[in-house]
This record gives sequence, C-alpha cells and structure tokens, in this order.
Amino acid sequence: MKESSRSHNHHKNNNSTVKSKHTVSGSKSAPGGYAKAETSRDAQPQAPRNTRKHEARTGGKNSHGGQQVPHGRQQDVHNARTKKPHQAKPHASGADKQHVTGNEKSHQSRNAKTKASRDAKSYTPRDAKQQAPRLSGREHAEELRIGDQIVVTIKRLGINGEGVGYYRRKAAFITGALPDEVVHAKVTRVQDKFINADMVKIEKRSPQRTDAPCPVFGICGGCQIQHISYPGQLKGKEEIVREAFSRYAGLQELRMKPMLGMEHPWGYRNKAQLQLGLQEEGVIAGLYAADSHKLIDITGCPIQHPKVNEAVDRTRNVLQQLGIPVYQEKSNQGIVRTIVVRWGFQSGQLQVTLVAANDRIPGLDQLVKELRLAMPELTSIALNVNPKNTSLVFGNKTTILWGADSIEEALGDLEFTLSPRAFFQLNPLQTVKLYESVRTAAALTGKEVVVDAYCGTGTIGLWLAPYASEVRGIESIADAVEDAKANAARNGRDNTSFYEGNAEELLPRWVKSGFKADVIIADPPRTGLDPRFIEAVLRTKPKRFVYVSCNPSTLAKDCKELLDGGYSLEWVQPVDMFPQTSHVECCSLLVRKDN
Repeated sequence: MKESSRSHNHHKNNNSTVKSKHTVSGSKSAPGGYAKAETSRDAQPQAPRNTRKHEARTGGKNSHGGQQVPHGRQQDVHNARTKKPHQAKPHASGADKQHVTGNEKSHQSRNAKTKASRDAKSYTPRDAKQQAPRLSGREHAEELRIGDQIVVTIKRLGINGEGVGYYRRKAAFITGALPDEVVHAKVTRVQDKFINADMVKIEKRSPQRTDAPCPVFGICGGCQIQHISYPGQLKGKEEIVREAFSRYAGLQELRMKPMLGMEHPWGYRNKAQLQLGLQEEGVIAGLYAADSHKLIDITGCPIQHPKVNEAVDRTRNVLQQLGIPVYQEKSNQGIVRTIVVRWGFQSGQLQVTLVAANDRIPGLDQLVKELRLAMPELTSIALNVNPKNTSLVFGNKTTILWGADSIEEALGDLEFTLSPRAFFQLNPLQTVKLYESVRTAAALTGKEVVVDAYCGTGTIGLWLAPYASEVRGIESIADAVEDAKANAARNGRDNTSFYEGNAEELLPRWVKSGFKADVIIADPPRTGLDPRFIEAVLRTKPKRFVYVSCNPSTLAKDCKELLDGGYSLEWVQPVDMFPQTSHVECCSLLVRKDN
C-alpha cells in the first residue's frame, strides 16, 4: 500500500520525510494525509463527524452509509441474479433478541472491558440457545423491513470482513458471519439491490471460526476478522481477489499465486497513532468506534508491536501522573491530543511524538525527564502542534524536545531516516515480500529502463535500481519527490531520478521526445489508475506493466482496460500486509501480447 498522488490527499498530503506509498502507517493514503496502508489505526485520531471513520482502511471500504452500492457489493448484487440463495424457513416464534457486541454502554472500567471481551468474541446473544429468534415469513426480499430476522447461508467473505450470502436472490451482507455458515440475522438496512444485517445466532458454525484475542474486537473497528483462523483469513482474502477479477475483468480462471502470509500474524505494526481522552479510570489512549465520538481504549493491542504498546502505555501514565491536561474536543479545553509512537524493527530505536493543541504544556522539562526515565530506550521525543479542530493528526510545526530529530530504519539494504511526521510502511516484514514480488514481475537484467509511477518517496524504484539501467520516478507531491531524491542519495542509487508531476502528462511527453520505457510500475491510491494514465501506458507499450494495488475492485477494473488494450495478465500475487483486517495487497504482472 502506498500513499497516493494527485488523490494523494488520500494519505500523503500530510507531513513527510520518507513518505513512500508503501510508507505510511499502512493504507493507501486516507483523507487527511494518511497513507493507504495506514489502514485502520492511524487514519483516525480525530472523531469522525458525518462519514465513516475508516475507508475500509485500509480506502473507501466501509461505506455502508451511502445510497450507492459499494464496489465489492456491486459484484455481489450481480452474482445474486445467478446464484440460488439459502431460503429462510419460518420458525415458530420466540422473542426477538438483538446481539450486543461488547459492553457498548460505557467501557469505563476494566471490568467493563472484560465483559466486552466475552461478548465481542461470541457474536451470539447469551440466550440464543434458550430462545430462537423470530424469523421473517416474507415471501419476497423486497418486502423485508428493518428489524426482520432472516436465515442466510454465507458464501464468502466481503471486502469489509462481513459475510456475504443471498436471501431470496438478493445479496445480504451480514456482520460477523463467516463463509460456509448458516446464520440468523437481523435486518438493519434494505436497499434495492442488497441487504445489511447483524448476526444474532449461528445455526451452522464454520470450522474456521475462532475466539478473537482482543477484548475490544468488534468495537474499536481497527480489525475486522480476528474471529477467523489465520488460514481462513488467507483463504477469504484470496476469494475476495478472485471475485473481483471475475466480476470486473471477466476472468473466471485467474492465474493467482498463493497468498504471501505471515508466520506470526500478530504484533506487526511498527507505529501507533492514538487519540487521548478521559474516562473514570483516568487518561486513555485509543481509537474512536465507527460512526461515533466514543473513544475505545486499545491498551495492549495485539496487532501492534509490544514495544509500541509499552511506549504508549508508559507515555499515557506519565501524562496522567504529571496532570498534563488532555484535550477535550467538546469543550475545546486541554492540550495534548494524540500520542504517536514508532519503533524501528531493524534499528531498535524508539520515537515518541506528542501532538498538542498548543505548545504551552505545563512542566515541559519535567515531562521530558519522566518520559526518559520511563523509557530508557528512547531515541527521540518530539512535540507537534495542531491547533485546528480537524481530522488531520499533525499540524505544520514540529519541535524536537530531546534526542535525535529522526530515527533510523531499513528495508532490505535500503536505509531511511524517519522524522516524526515521515510516512513509512506499517508492516516492514511484508513490505519486503511485496517489493520482491515486484522485482520478480519486472524481470530486470540490468539493461531495462523503468518508470515508477505514483512513486511516493521512491521506495519501489530504489528497490529495483540495482537491477535496472535507469529508473525514473513520477510523483505529484513536491515534498515526496524531495524525499525520494534524498533517499536515493543516501543509498547511492545514482541511476535514479525523480520528477514532480502527473504520470499521465509526463509519460507521453517523454515518449514524444524519444524516451522508451521497458517496464512501468504503478502503485496508485485506492481509487486506481487515472484513465489518462492507462491511455498513456497503452500508447507507450512497455513490454511489462507491474500493477501494485490495495483495492482488488479497482485493480480488476483497470486490468480489464489493459487486457482490452493488448496485454495479457500473467499472474496476480496477493500479499497479506495487514493480518486480522480484511485488506489485501496485490502485485500483478501484465505483458504485451505482441512481444
């Protein structure tokens, strides 16, 4: 995943030193300056107002609220016309009990969190065994009403981690349900082409269902599929990719390599960006629950590196002990808004940044002293000031309070310096696998000229540079271009050059002047390739086109255009960049048929 360009508001816009597409807190950039890979955790410190907080974090994924059918759902609706759904049979009554995910009432104590853990892991009401839910006896799906209960056989996993099935030939998206399960669900939304429902009872349980280890799973919104075994997660994500290519590219037989998963799919995130708040037990650090201003404490988050969790916990404790005022959005009172922690997997260096409404923090010297005592491994302490009431995390001003102005990190043999606002990939271990897949697809011999479009801070181009004759990167964000140049100089990649501009404009201009690219790499934002860029590629006719994408739907749609323009799809390599979430990254190789 990477930040975008042009739509590079999608994640890049905000701050950076090493802002690579694949560099960011994980999702292709999200609105407000977070990178695309910054998938469910970093792109949301400020409480959302009128829209969903996460894009299907990982970009535009969690859109249940609009009137239009979301990308993946269009495909399900289409399939509903041809697939025969499980038919709901009316059962004799029983009271209609709605499932409650966790203790949604307060979360103001550890006891409440323990209760939330039990409920969030179960997806079945406590009395489901004693009382069967009241089922809808409506003959047609069009007659369904909110509150009706239906029985559905789940066919596959949806792009938001929900179960997808069919009720009376209409696509049904059921929160918490898994493929191969038969579930009772309560209808929450009825549209012309699909139904949304919440699961209330499992009639037939999937062997892949497991207990989520996180006490706030299903509440904080950062993860969507912790309740699926890891092999089940990989299988479900592969199916998401197959369905996208079947629906949007007409490819029923997709040449897809096995998913590249993780040996240990926990503790992989190297960065946390958590909002601060006050509850009865004191200062908490966490994420806002979807569609709300309710802050959920995510202490000990199992997908974050233990060093990151430890640093967040100790920083929060120091702030509380010293009585540092925590910012309160409703009253516009207080100072410190957000804790940002980054851990260098390769360097072992630790960076803590406090984001505050102003720089008038009382007892600042004492705060720095206590943080250093609490975390002897600290490399850098910084203060960023963001006075605006905005969903953006960082403001424009950053001051180093103590230590180095950046930390060191590496991907393979590439070295980077990361300032507090720098973008960098959230899962370095999987990033190496993804970049190696790109190198395999490019099949470089040392003679090729490579174009790295939507290059961000140039990490993919720099990765390929030792194997190419020349690499040219194109990026629309000026700061990212400067970062790419600095990264190239730091790593001695003197056969690279980086240009500010739009790929769909620069590429035709270069071709007209006699430039010819043998391989073009593209890693666009979640919205996919600009149509003009696709036209430019078809006119340029590179032998190989390597497409890196975090959105299977837009990937398949764009590939259809390239297939129609004279390319063949050789293979697709999915990579699990964000285990426990529904997001999946793909590297696809397209080759000219007339080569």
